[in-house]
Amino acid sequence: MKWFTKEVQIALVAIVGVVILFFGMQFLKGLSMYSQGNNYLVVFDDVTGLSASSPVYVNGVKVGTVLSIDCDYNQPDRIVATVDLDKQLNIPQGTTAEIVSDLLGNVRLDLKLGDVKAPRIAVGGTISGQMQSGLMSKAASMVPQIEQMLPKLDSILASVNALLADPTISHSLHNVETITAGLTTTANELNQLTASLNRQLPGIMKKADGVMANADTLTQGLNRLDLDATMAKVNSTLQNVEQMTAKLNSNEGTLGLLMRDPGLYNNLNATMAHADSLMMDLKAHPKRYVHFSVFGKKDK
Repeated sequence: MKWFTKEVQIALVAIVGVVILFFGMQFLKGLSMYSQGNNYLVVFDDVTGLSASSPVYVNGVKVGTVLSIDCDYNQPDRIVATVDLDKQLNIPQGTTAEIVSDLLGNVRLDLKLGDVKAPRIAVGGTISGQMQSGLMSKAASMVPQIEQMLPKLDSILASVNALLADPTISHSLHNVETITAGLTTTANELNQLTASLNRQLPGIMKKADGVMANADTLTQGLNRLDLDATMAKVNSTLQNVEQMTAKLNSNEGTLGLLMRDPGLYNNLNATMAHADSLMMDLKAHPKRYVHFSVFGKKDK
């Protein structure tokens, strides 16, 4: 085997590497060198994002792959994508295909199957395709409106900045801070007062219990009193007082006469006047009334 030189070995290894690389790339793309499914044509007017090897799904299950995308230059709005689908999948008439892209930029082709009772599309037949009006398309349609809103947003932001730059806002915030500090102090004082009341509450309750006990004792003592006998004594005392008052108001008795006889009053006044005169004379001339001499001499 003189022909199996190092150069031939290197060439064979290179050829095998190229073949493996080719099949590996096809495998990574989802394509196979030989067709195992049925081919269908999907017609679009726009295939933005769709490419060969893009997967084809039905209700979230992969059923095929996009083989190629061709443009009909005679009809620029007619773009045909050839898809290879599983042989076991029957495509009813009315089926449509939608190009779907997610937020990460992944693009796939979703088949929306028609009525299962409808006739089947023949292998190699045509399926109508369209772009999905999903979240990305809605966001794109909102871009003009957003552009119109940007000047208004700038004006609003300028007004907000002017409002925030107003020193009144700063003073108001400072006042709010002061009020908040005052409320905090008040809350602390209320907490201290509540704690003090909680500490004093047992003593207050004890004193209240003592007062209630005393009141209960007083009530029991009042209940034990013979109110009828007490009232009888009170009535008897009042009658005696009335009798004494009546005697004082009458001309009978000494006190009544003293209170009502003017002659007796005048005599008493005269007697008191004479007694007063006598006492004055006694003070002025005591020897007239008291005689005392060692030798028995009498003063004149």
